[in-house]
Amino acid sequence: MSRFIRGAAVALAATLALAACGDSGGDDPLKGGDKGGAGGTITVGSADFAESEVIMELYAQAMEAKGVKVERKPKIGAREVYYGQVESGAIQVFPEYNGALLARVDKTATASTTEEVDAALKTKLPASLEILTASKAEDKDALVVTSDTATKNKLKTIEDLKPIAKDVVVGGPPEFKTRQQGIVGLEKVYGLKFKQFKSLDTGPITLSNLTKGQIQAANLFTTNPAIAKEKLVALEDPKNVFGAQNVVPLVYKSKVNETARAALDAVSAKLTTQDLIDMNGKMETEKADPEDVAKEWLKKSGLA
Repeated sequence: MSRFIRGAAVALAATLALAACGDSGGDDPLKGGDKGGAGGTITVGSADFAESEVIMELYAQAMEAKGVKVERKPKIGAREVYYGQVESGAIQVFPEYNGALLARVDKTATASTTEEVDAALKTKLPASLEILTASKAEDKDALVVTSDTATKNKLKTIEDLKPIAKDVVVGGPPEFKTRQQGIVGLEKVYGLKFKQFKSLDTGPITLSNLTKGQIQAANLFTTNPAIAKEKLVALEDPKNVFGAQNVVPLVYKSKVNETARAALDAVSAKLTTQDLIDMNGKMETEKADPEDVAKEWLKKSGLA
């Protein structure tokens, strides 16, 4: 699943911010500190979209409830920006999506089920990193059209787009154009040649373009509550271009102790796809803060 940066300015700002936070003395893992060890601090990050932020808060608050000291680094950017920070140990815990992560570390990967993807990740991730237990919660990339477009063109699956692809403008975040789980995969696997790709964002702007007819298909995430609200159609993906996208903690393993691991696994054990949809709805429609949304879920789940 694509999860995402707002352009080069965001990437540069994120890099500078993370570089600046490296001057924190003994707690800097790049300077041999003891983050995540006994009495240390674990840094948890998030990508630059609301769902990633709320999962970051779930992880952070669950660990804090077990006495772990936590520092938050939200809104870092896309995987192209944050992955290297986790790999280096500057960030020790990050909410990931297993299928999208596998596509990042192995561009030739063909695994599609949760079990296949997790097994592949365990062999492809660098020695410094590991994934913990994947949750049942899944947020997949989807190619979405309006109900009118689906009815008019008899669209049910992505494959059904082939006769009209030459007239279809697809919108979505910039990364969707160059990722295997995006335009590259759709062209290679389904043979689709779209009229144009329009670089937009991960949600509101893309949605607006779709409902106004400025694009004919959109890359949205399956936990976006607007899909049901606007009666949109997420086209089926029978050839598994998007594959499994389970939420899973990615950790810098030498800096995350057993107490923290147990807290993270407890979140994964209870988190569901419907939970993500509900939390996204509260943040979008009620403008609820990710911290408050996470706190409510953790209390309801008996984890805080």
